[in-house]
Amino acid sequence: MAVTGHTGFKGSWLSLCLNEMGAKVYGFALAPQTQPALFNQLGLADGLSHSDGDIRNLDAIRKWIVEVQPEVVFHLAAQPLVRRSYREANLTWETNVMGTVNLLQSLRELKGSCAVVVVTTDKVYENQERAYAYDEGDRLGGLDPYSSSKAAVELAVSSWRKSFWQKKNLVRVATARAGNVIGGGDWSEDRILPDLARALAAGKPISVRNPLAVRPWQHVLDPIFGYLQLAKKLKEKSDPIWQSAFNFGPEATGFRTVSELVQNALQHWAGHWSVLADSHAPHEATNLSLNIEKARQQLKWQPRWHFEEAVKQTVYWYRHVWQKPDCAREICLKQIKSYGSF
Repeated sequence: MAVTGHTGFKGSWLSLCLNEMGAKVYGFALAPQTQPALFNQLGLADGLSHSDGDIRNLDAIRKWIVEVQPEVVFHLAAQPLVRRSYREANLTWETNVMGTVNLLQSLRELKGSCAVVVVTTDKVYENQERAYAYDEGDRLGGLDPYSSSKAAVELAVSSWRKSFWQKKNLVRVATARAGNVIGGGDWSEDRILPDLARALAAGKPISVRNPLAVRPWQHVLDPIFGYLQLAKKLKEKSDPIWQSAFNFGPEATGFRTVSELVQNALQHWAGHWSVLADSHAPHEATNLSLNIEKARQQLKWQPRWHFEEAVKQTVYWYRHVWQKPDCAREICLKQIKSYGSF
C-alpha cells in the first residue's frame, strides 16, 4: 500500500489502520508539519517504509512510484487549510493541483494494475449557501484558493482517467470527498477541536470564529473506512462505476453548527467559550452538507459513529494524551478496535 501525505493527521490514522490490517505501507511525504505531530506520537516511522519528499517534485514522486510499483495508492498529500490558502495561494495550488498531476503522470509508468483513491474535500462544490446536501453530480467550484484547488484536482483526475486509462483500464482512479473530519491527533492551525484542547489545557476560554457555521462533522475513522472500501472495489472491479467521485460524510444528524460542536465537547472537558470578533477574517462557507447515498448504496458504507460519539472519542483522546503524551498510540488502537473491523 502506498500513501502520500502519511505524516499528516489523516495519513497517520490511515497508516496505523493499514499496519493493523497487516499491510506493508510505503509512505511519501514531507516531514511532519506540526508540533506535536501524530505521526511521531504514534511512532509510525518504525512501522512503515518512509520516503521524505515533496509532492511538487515530479522527479522525486516518479522515482518513488517506479521503485515501489504499488498496487494501491491513497493520495492524501496536500495543503489542507482554508485560511492558510489565502496567505499562500501559490503554494496551495502548486501542492494540491500540480502535486496531484505529478502523481498521476508518475502512475502512467507502472507496469501493472493499480487502484488509486485521491482524497479531495467536501469543499469542491460550488457552494450556494443553500440548506441542502450536495451530491456527486453537483457543480464544482470553490471561492477560496484551497476549495478551488481541490475542485481543480477533481478535474485533473477526470482528465487523466479519460485521456490515458479509459481503454487499458490498468490504473483505476476514484476521488473521495470527505466532510469536516475530527479525531485525536490533529494539531493543525485553525482547527476548532485542537484549539479547544489547547485552550482548556491552559485554563483559558475557547475563542470561536464562526459559531453559526454548519459543517458535516465526522470522526476520522469513518472516511478512512470509506477510502478502504473504495480502494477494495477499484482493485477487484473494472466497472467504471467505481472510477468516479464518492462523498463520505455523516448522517443528517451530524450537520451541526460550530457552537453545537463546542458545547458538546464541553460536556466531556469543562470550560468556557466566547465568540472571536474578526472583521478581517477571510470568507468561509456558512452552510455545507453532503449527500452520502451513493457511498451507502454502492459501497455499502455508512458512518458508524454519530455526532455525539465522534466528539466524545475526540475529546477523550486530547484530554488523556495531554495528561500522558506517550499514550497516543494506545488510545488510537483502542478506538480503532472499538470502531470495528474494516
